[in-house]
Amino acid sequence: MTQPPPFSAQLLLLIRSGSSERVSLGDLADGIKSHARATLLILFALPNLLPGLPGTSAITGLPLVYLTLQMLLGQPVGLPGFIANRSLSRANLLALINRAEPYLLRIERVLHPRLPALSSPQAQRLIGGIGVVLSLLVMLPIPMGNFLPALALLIAALGLLGRDGWFILAAGVIALAAVIVLVAVYWALIAAVIYMAFSTTA
Repeated sequence: MTQPPPFSAQLLLLIRSGSSERVSLGDLADGIKSHARATLLILFALPNLLPGLPGTSAITGLPLVYLTLQMLLGQPVGLPGFIANRSLSRANLLALINRAEPYLLRIERVLHPRLPALSSPQAQRLIGGIGVVLSLLVMLPIPMGNFLPALALLIAALGLLGRDGWFILAAGVIALAAVIVLVAVYWALIAAVIYMAFSTTA
């Protein structure tokens, strides 16, 4: 039985399959033939992890919210027109996937079906609920604040792709760390504003 090409190779083939300078999110979604939800989550989380695509959180954050909300509600995968019509530079996407390919290949070697209950349909709805929160965090305008939420989404999606419960557990730990870090950042900002307000009135 012929083994399917590595996931990273499939992504490269998908992005290379067009000739236009920009590729729409809808075209990317339509080009994915299997494991569409997990693949789209990986594809939209990945640009937030590697520098080089400025403003991607504004473009990729919304489809992440939509996809994870569909997962929470147990709905089939799909992108509405107002999201599907958004586009990214094909050259930038190719450069991004080329940079990420060595890391994805290493991850794919250790993905194995483990702890199947954590990738069951019931578990996926819980993952979807957590994913909605993480996707909203990705969209927050905090420098590098989208890294941990996007990483948690990426690891969870890889876990779903390989039915690997250990990856899903790791994603849960990263998600908790992301929430703690961002709460700490906002608390520090609020405390600084309160301090400045009282110091100017004193």
